[in-house]
Amino acid sequence: MRHRPGWAWAQMQGPDPVGGLGAPCPQRLDPQTVETKNWHTDVIEMNGIKVEFSMKFTSRDMSLKRTPSKKQTGVFGVKISVVTKRERSKVPYIVRQCVEEVEKRGIEEVGIYRISGVATDIQALKAVFDANNKDILLMLSDMDINAIAGTLKLYFRELPEPLLTDRLYPAFMEGIALSDPAAKENCMMHLLRSLPDPNLITFLFLLEHLKRVAEKEPVNKMSLHNLATVFGPTLLRPSEVESKAHLTSAADIWSHDVMAQVQVLLYYLQHPPISFAELKRNTLYFSTDV
Repeated sequence: MRHRPGWAWAQMQGPDPVGGLGAPCPQRLDPQTVETKNWHTDVIEMNGIKVEFSMKFTSRDMSLKRTPSKKQTGVFGVKISVVTKRERSKVPYIVRQCVEEVEKRGIEEVGIYRISGVATDIQALKAVFDANNKDILLMLSDMDINAIAGTLKLYFRELPEPLLTDRLYPAFMEGIALSDPAAKENCMMHLLRSLPDPNLITFLFLLEHLKRVAEKEPVNKMSLHNLATVFGPTLLRPSEVESKAHLTSAADIWSHDVMAQVQVLLYYLQHPPISFAELKRNTLYFSTDV
């Protein structure tokens, strides 16, 4: 939605006469309040119901900023290759457990991955995964499913570099822009083959999970495009150093690049199943083909 200069808006959902959620209700915010970046509390009235809410402005750029960890003992902010090697696993434990829990009791949740979980719950889950606490499974089973989905998104967002890597980011942007279907297919598959094994295996694991979530779209309202919109920037957006090299302003990020990031993930989500073994076999054929 395009807003007039000098206006900021809070998008809220108002109650309808039958007790459900009605159409979004845009609320005008004081631009000076937004610029202070402090918490702002307000009360609005919708259909005779008063709603009190608090908000704080965070720029889009900062909300997706990667925050590498200075320690190597946890999982958040630590390279995925380090985590999988330490765990002796192909896919990080946190990814496997969050996906399992979502598929067990959240796959039909309306707005799964789109609706935010409670921040304190997400931080609590982050702490137990980082500490490898023995109560992780019990905590997961008791936690709100949106917090678990939010924890999974946070894990990918806090990787020191995106799952699809800084090195390949320009090539993904070029590949998705190709107009010839055959050339695009060859390029996009070659890029997957170029990923480090832990990144590729984890990406394919997540890809199949998101496809299963989208199969429940009639119930959960999460289409492939919705899921690509949620996860595309999280899996692709370059680290801060790379962002400065490729982008000139925040406007560039949120006009061209984010749309391209969404399209990259959507391409793979709409693609027939991609096998790790098949990709690796094709790598061998590609390298020996003359």
